[in-house]
Amino acid sequence: MLNLKRGKLKMLTAGIMLTLAMGLMTGCGGEKKEAAKKEKVSVGIVQIVEHAALDAASKGFVDGLAAKGFKEGENITFDRQNAQADQSNMHNIAHHFINNKVDLICAISTPAAQVVASATQDIPIVATAVTDYKAAKLIKDNVKPGTNVTGTTDMNPVIEQLDFALKLVPGAKNIGTIYNSSEVNSQFQVEILKDAAKKKGVGIIEATVNNVNDIQQAARSMLGKVDLIYVPTDNVLASAIPALAIITEEVNLPVICGDAGSVKSGGVATFGIDYYKLGVQTGSMAADILSGKSKPADMPIQAQTEFNIVINEDNAKKIGLTIPEDVLKKAVK
Repeated sequence: MLNLKRGKLKMLTAGIMLTLAMGLMTGCGGEKKEAAKKEKVSVGIVQIVEHAALDAASKGFVDGLAAKGFKEGENITFDRQNAQADQSNMHNIAHHFINNKVDLICAISTPAAQVVASATQDIPIVATAVTDYKAAKLIKDNVKPGTNVTGTTDMNPVIEQLDFALKLVPGAKNIGTIYNSSEVNSQFQVEILKDAAKKKGVGIIEATVNNVNDIQQAARSMLGKVDLIYVPTDNVLASAIPALAIITEEVNLPVICGDAGSVKSGGVATFGIDYYKLGVQTGSMAADILSGKSKPADMPIQAQTEFNIVINEDNAKKIGLTIPEDVLKKAVK
């Protein structure tokens, strides 16, 4: 009788141990499944408006992350948003990212970065197509940002662009510039332009716009007064270069742009940055943050050091502008 009870007890104990083991195995499987979920990160991408430069930066950002092992469909998901140049949309998108608890936000353009930075101080923000982070009040210092924001600057080589413009239009006495007065980055570039032009004895005539509907009127106000128009990297202008070209082409007025996308949309030439490469650089920075190698507060703002000549030969011919052979040889096709 005692032996029987002992036998039953052994069987009962073995059953309990088996059940516990199965439970532990199930638990381990659940933990692995949960860990796998955590290994897949989510990133919100927002740009203030759709145009060639910002689109290129967005594509480059995704490719930059992929080059560092964060590949869409495998271990990273992207929530792509476009504010369509509407500030209220931008605020809604920022809160959408916060509510969805994304792991990182990529803000493309100064206005986009300013809105998301004001909405969250917790989520890491990597920005691009921002000209001056300090002027935009996004960081404390370019070397050690000290906030949840870092990224790449699209600061144009404005002085070199002025020299480039004067080479294409030798003898130019007055240069017109059109920009959005609400964009800090545009104001910053124009101030550099005015200072450099003054030293060269060249006059600058400014016209500011609030939206794309103002561009043609601003261009008309310059006709007969300027020898060329310089457009900085400005989101309002970049999204409506064809509208500007309608006015300038009528009087064979060259438009020198701050970026290649604007040149292809209706400008004549630029000596500027490559927004796709800038995006790749930004994606690489984001990868270091997502992998825990760095934090925005400690990651210096990065800049592009190589610039490209881009010529729209069709537009140049249309307005009768002869591009020097040495410039054509150096141009990116």
